[in-house]
Amino acid sequence: MNWKYEKGRIYGVDENNGLLAETTFNHRKNGEVDIDHTYVDPSLRGQGVAGSMMEVVAKYLRENRLKATASCSYANSWLKKHRYEYADIISEDFDEEGTYPSCGIDGRH
Repeated sequence: MNWKYEKGRIYGVDENNGLLAETTFNHRKNGEVDIDHTYVDPSLRGQGVAGSMMEVVAKYLRENRLKATASCSYANSWLKKHRYEYADIISEDFDEEGTYPSCGIDGRH
């Protein structure tokens, strides 16, 4: 997928500019980010797109020397699963943030 980058958003679109996959994150006052939303179009689910997208997000965070927490349940789970591989991007507050029931943007999940 050809990933596009905006402030607080990494996403991919189809040839008609329809959204295929998206991760959003908010910059926090402490200089870290909160990954608050992930989305994969239903036609692509179960094909590893969300995991690939999170790898792109992790690479972006690493390149920009950012640390992250995740209020999005998928991103939170992914970071926990990959905590040793991506320890340098995970906030020291990550485990203190609690668990989150779901992403909170527009109900697009």
